[in-house]
Amino acid sequence: MMASTDNVRLTVTFSRETDLALRTHLGALGMRKGDLSKFIEEAVRGRMFDETVRSVRSKFADLPPDELQAMIDEACAAVRADMFPAARSGA
Repeated sequence: MMASTDNVRLTVTFSRETDLALRTHLGALGMRKGDLSKFIEEAVRGRMFDETVRSVRSKFADLPPDELQAMIDEACAAVRADMFPAARSGA
């Protein structure tokens, strides 16, 4: 799932134990050596997403659930109206 052809080459250092465990895991999934970059990119994206969710949750922790849901519904409605203007007019 490499999103761009503008790839960046990095040097990544792992312990020997982690390297062996990772390559064994990838091999068990039928992945080859070249799939390591794809695996790392997906792992980094997943970690960044988790950290973003954790941050957002902490910022809204004191908000009553009904108020938070109303804010979410309002934001979703605004995005839908922008993305699908024909649906708003009934066409």
